[in-house]
Amino acid sequence: MSTATSRPAAGVPPSLATARADLAAARVSSADLTARALERIADAAGEGARTFIHVWTDRAQRLARASDSLRETGQLRSSIEGLPVSVKDLFDVVGESTTAGSTVLRGAPPATRDAGAVQRLVAAGAVLVGKTNMTEFAYSGLGLNPHYGTPANPWRRDERRIPGGSSSGAAVAVADQMCFASVGSDTGGSARIPAALCGITGFKPTARRMPGKGLLPLSHTLDAVGTMATDVAGCASLDAVLSGVAGAESAAVARPPQPWRLRQARFALPITLVQDGMDEEVAGAFHRALQRLSAAGAELVELPVPEFEELATINAAGGFSAAESWAWHADLIERRASGYDPRVITRILRGRDFTARDYFALLAQRAEWQRRVAARLGDFDGWLMPTVPLVAPRIAELEADDSLYFSVNAAMLRNPSIVNFMDGCAISLPCHEAGSAPVGLSLAGLPMRDAAVLDWAAEIERVLTAGAD
Repeated sequence: MSTATSRPAAGVPPSLATARADLAAARVSSADLTARALERIADAAGEGARTFIHVWTDRAQRLARASDSLRETGQLRSSIEGLPVSVKDLFDVVGESTTAGSTVLRGAPPATRDAGAVQRLVAAGAVLVGKTNMTEFAYSGLGLNPHYGTPANPWRRDERRIPGGSSSGAAVAVADQMCFASVGSDTGGSARIPAALCGITGFKPTARRMPGKGLLPLSHTLDAVGTMATDVAGCASLDAVLSGVAGAESAAVARPPQPWRLRQARFALPITLVQDGMDEEVAGAFHRALQRLSAAGAELVELPVPEFEELATINAAGGFSAAESWAWHADLIERRASGYDPRVITRILRGRDFTARDYFALLAQRAEWQRRVAARLGDFDGWLMPTVPLVAPRIAELEADDSLYFSVNAAMLRNPSIVNFMDGCAISLPCHEAGSAPVGLSLAGLPMRDAAVLDWAAEIERVLTAGAD
C-alpha cells in the first residue's frame, strides 16, 4: 500500500480518469486507492470527522478487494470500477437509518433496501466509503450543520469558510481526496453551490433521468440526484452509471480535444438578475472566463430574460420546497420540533399555510413559466451565468447572524434554483485563477439536453484550463 500522507494535497486533486488509468496499468489497486481515501477520512488533522456522518471502513475494503479480484479476471463493470465514491446522507442504505444530516431521525427504522442510486453504484463496481454530511434535510445552500459540525472549505481552511450546501460533505470529500466522486442531491443548487465554492465540478441532471426511489425528499417536484468530481469527465462517468444507460458515457469522457467545436457554439448570456450582486472575485473570474470563450470562437449573445425576475414573486410563499417539505415533516415536527436546526425548521414551517388551491396554482404557473423560458432560450446551446455571486464567507459570521445567514443563503440559491424550476440541467465549472478564491461558471440547458451540456462543458473546461496555465 502507498505510504502517501493522508493530508489533503495542494492544488487540484487527481481526477477519476487518472485513477482509472492507474488501475488499468496496474500501477495501483482498488485496495490501495481505498486505503488512501480511508486514511484521509480518518486523519485527525483533516476534515473527515465533519465531512462524513458514516464511514464504511470494512465494507469499503471488502468492495475494493472484490473489485481487484474481478479486474484480475478481466471483468470491468463500468468506468468507475474499483474507485472510492461517497453518497450523501439522504440516500437509503440497507441496514442504516437515513438521517439526512439530522438528529431527530436517529433510531428511525433502518432501510430495508438500497436507494436506486446506491444500487446502480454498487452494480457498477464503485467502492462506497461512506455517507457525507449535509445541511439538515437539505434545506439551505450554505452547508452549515449544528448537529455534526460544518466541514470547512479547502480554500483558506484556517479561516474556516463555508463549503456550500446542501451537499457540503460531498464537495469537501472530493476536494480533499477522500473519494474520487460524490453523489448528492440538487433541489435548488445543492450539488452546484458547494462545487463552485470548493473549486470542483458539479452537475445537476434533468431530474427524470435519475432513479428517485430511496431518497429522503426535500421537494419531490424539484429534487434531482447530483454528481460531483474534479472535472467534467468525472461527472459524466458518474452520470452514465446513475442514469442507467449501459456504457453510454458522454463524448466528454472519450473524445480528444476539438478546439474548433466552440466556434460552432452559441450561448445565451442572460443580463437579467443572474449577474446582479457579484462580488469582486466572482465578477473578475466570470468576465475572464467569458473573454476566453469568446476568443476561442464561441458566440455569446447578451439578452434579457425577464422571466428570471418573476421567480421571486412566484415563490414568495416558499414554493414547492416549503409546501412539500411541510407535507413530509408535519408529523415529525409535532413530535420532535426541538431537535431541528432552528434555521431549517423556520423554512419548513412556511409550508403550513399552503392550500391545495395554492399548490395547483403554483403547478400551473411553473408550466407557463417553463414554456416562456424555453421559447426564449431554446435556440441556444445553453446559457452561461456565475454559479453563485459570492465567494465563500466565514462559517462563524453566518453562525452569529441570522439576518446575514438568510441573505447569503438567498444569494447562493438565486441562480442555481432557476434551473431546478425549469427542470433543466446545469454544470458548474471552476473558472478562477490558481490560488484565488474558487468561483464557478455555470452552463445550463433546457430539460433533457444533458448530453449536449456535458459535451459543451468539456470543451469549455479545456479552454478555461488552458487559460489558467
